[in-house]
Parts: sequence; structure tokens; C-alpha cells
Amino acid sequence: MTAVDDHATAEELRFPAGFRWGTATAAYQIEGGATEDGRTPSIWDTFSSTPGRVRNGDTGDIAADHRHRMPEDVELMRELGVTDYRFSVSWPRVQPTGRGPAVQRGLDFYRQLTDRLLEAGIRPVVTLYHWDLPQELEDAGGWPERDTAARFADYAELVGEALGDRIPLWTTLNEPWCSAFLGYGSGTHAPGRTDPAAALRAAHHLNLGHGMAVGALRALLPDTAAVSLVLNLAAVRGRSDSAADRDAVRRIEALANRIFLDPVFHARYPRDLMEDTAALTDWSFVRDGDLAEISRPIDVLGLNYYSPTVVAAAAASPSAVPGRPSPAEPSPWPGTDGVVRFLPAEGPRTAMGWPVDAEGLTGLLRRLGRELPRVPLMITENGAAYHDYADPSGAVHDPERIAYLAGHLAAVLEAVRSGVDVRGYFLWSLLDNFEWSYGYSKRFGIVHVDFASQRRTLKDSARWYADLIAANRAAPGAPGPRHPHRRRAGVRAV
Repeated sequence: MTAVDDHATAEELRFPAGFRWGTATAAYQIEGGATEDGRTPSIWDTFSSTPGRVRNGDTGDIAADHRHRMPEDVELMRELGVTDYRFSVSWPRVQPTGRGPAVQRGLDFYRQLTDRLLEAGIRPVVTLYHWDLPQELEDAGGWPERDTAARFADYAELVGEALGDRIPLWTTLNEPWCSAFLGYGSGTHAPGRTDPAAALRAAHHLNLGHGMAVGALRALLPDTAAVSLVLNLAAVRGRSDSAADRDAVRRIEALANRIFLDPVFHARYPRDLMEDTAALTDWSFVRDGDLAEISRPIDVLGLNYYSPTVVAAAAASPSAVPGRPSPAEPSPWPGTDGVVRFLPAEGPRTAMGWPVDAEGLTGLLRRLGRELPRVPLMITENGAAYHDYADPSGAVHDPERIAYLAGHLAAVLEAVRSGVDVRGYFLWSLLDNFEWSYGYSKRFGIVHVDFASQRRTLKDSARWYADLIAANRAAPGAPGPRHPHRRRAGVRAV
């Protein structure tokens, strides 16, 4: 279901009763107000203000000005009928240096946002970390340093104390793969470092920070509050079924998926991953007790999905040294250089150049359903960028996005009907925003933002999504999972 004129309609997509319908955003991408409330720079402020790092020299200083237009944005969500809103807290707005007490002016913004959401009948879902590490912590070494995990747990406690009585679902980290491997491996994201060994240390300390934050939140949240982690797991496919291509899939799957899933759910790191990266590190940064900390039970796993990944074995080269990035282009995949190459997938593409293939989402959900049968799942990000513009009448027509959303929601529904416990769907994104290293050149929102005037306009996809939500809330029709899902002891309902 990828063609613009051949997709499931809102009336055909019937999900189980109680399914959550949301949108999602991230603080640095929409808030603006970069120097307000005592906020100090994050690594993305520094990165975006460095010439050559972000397209057109764009920064998030103003972004979608959500810091000042929050009431308007909440009203938009109320009009759409969403049941949930997933937003992130800006760490440097709440705890500017990454250490010490919270700044109440910063917390007040999130208190006000939470109150408005609840008044509008929208469930607030908080993400504590969506990539905006306080610059002072990066200056002290950033995520490759163990102390950053402890600082993150302290920050989680500060936010938990302020909002814990009103937030029913908490997420520790969003896409730690990006933080570790794009931030410290390829350098295409903040802080822009290119050290494969540091990227692996960062991945572990992000895992450790997650576990420590879960412990801090459990100690102060009410028993009804749930805690989650959000991963951008890769749907990895091989070019062929050859032994070499299967090994390429194994290597990438270890770095994309199992480096997080295994420690969080099984208290171990994959042995093959450690062997693949032995030339880079001896993994001595994993200390006694770390894996027990990381594997504290969570209540739900969030999955962000956009497109699949196709790989093949690289041709043998005497100059290729596994684990070392190419001098011309540092790699976000330590231990795979000279061993794996990435291939373009066939079919239509979004404005990001990403292939449109919803089957990868169904496959990932079914895999998680088999491997983690007691862990409820949520689609915490899914959406697409296209070349949107307002026509002379002011309307924004985006049929490609509607087709993308319909196809991927049909993929989710297929997984649900096969027995996978998926509890909700968060569309990325509510607003056009600052799209990281692409600046304002890519638009993911279902609400068009004219960045000069900050005027908001509902795109056709927003109206389609509102119709879908209304139809499902009025008459849910899809069968639920075919089997009951037992829960691990101590895990809360979502």
C-alpha cells in the first residue's frame, strides 16, 4: 500500500478499543526560546551554530516557536482528536549545566503544557532525552564518559518530582542509536565527533543512564505510572541469502538492534558484537552491576520506524581494516567497514530519500512479539517528509503522506491481528520543525508551519488523521491480540 491512490481508507483501518492515537515532537526541534528560562546551550545549539554542520546554517533558536505558541498547538491537537501527545523535555531548560538543582522557570513551562493537555483531554507522554545534552556535560566528555549516565539519572529525578503526579507514561531515551553512532561515530549529528570506540562507550553509557533513570523514576512515581524506552530498531535485509550477505545482516543487526535489546531485556551484550568490535575496544567500560542496572523492567517498548535497511557483503579489499572509518566518510557502524555495504532499496521514496516500505514495520513488530511476548509495544514515531507547500488558496495538499500513513497503519494493524500487543501509534510529527542536520529544508509535520510568520495550517494529512481517530474512537472494529499477554512481575499497565 504505497501508491498515492491505492491505500486503506480511514474507515477500513479499525483498531482495538483503547488503542492510543497520538502525535510526537521533540524540544529542540520545535520550542525555540533558546536563551529563555535560564536555558543554556545544548550540544545541538553548539552544533547548529558551527558553520557547515546544518543545511543553510539553520538553528533551533526559534524553530516553530512552541515555547510561546504552546496553547495554540495544544488547541490544534484537541481539534485533531488525539488521545496522547508525546513531547520531550529540554534538559538544559530544566537543568542548564546538567548538574545541580532544577530551574523552576524551565519546569514551569512543562507544568503549564501538561496542565493544558490534561484540560484538553489529551494524555501527556514525556520523553526525558531527545538528544539535547547540556553542552557543559559534553565539555566534560559527554556520553562516552560514565558520569553522564549518573547526571542523567539526577535530571530524571528532578523532572519526575515536578511532573510525576500528572504524567502517566515516561520515556527515558529516544533513539540512543542516533545519539551514540551519529553523534560520536559518523559525526553527522551533535556533538559531531568521529571516534568509533567512543561511540561504543556512548552506547553503553546511554544504556546505563536509561537503567539508572528507570530506578530513579520508580522510586518516586506513583504505582500507576509506566516507564518506557524508545528505539529506532532497524529492519535489516540482505541482498541475497548467501553466507556473506547473512553475515552482513548479522553485523548491522547487532549494532542497530541487539546492542540495546540484549542488555535491556536479557542483561547481556551480544558476544558476536563484542568480537566484531574487539579491534576497537575490549569493552572494559562495562562494569560489574551495570547489566543488572540496565535490565530493570520497563512497562512498554517504543518503536520508531521509517524505512528498511538493505545490506550486502563488501568486496574484499586488502586496504580495508574492519572497524576503522574511511578517511573520506566516517562511519556510524563501527566494526563493519570493509565488511558491509549499504544498498539502495527499490520503490518510491520520501523527500529524505528514504524508501517507502511498510512491510518492514510488520516484520519488526512480529519479531518483537515473538522475542518479547510479555512487553507491550507502541509505535512512537512514524511519518514521512515530502515537499509540502501552501497553494494560492492557503491549502496544503499532501496525498503522498496520506498514502504513507495509511500503508504503515495497515502494517501495524496486520501485526495486531496476528497477535502482537501494540497499544498505540504516535505520528511524527505534529508540526513542521527543525529537522536536525537538514535544518528547515525537510517537512515532516501534518501541520504546515510558515517559519517567517509562524502561521499554522492543517495539511490534508492532518484532516485524514483526525477522521481516522474519530472513526476508531466511535466504533473500534479490529480484533485484538489472539492470545493473552502475561506481564512480568512488577510491570505496570500501559
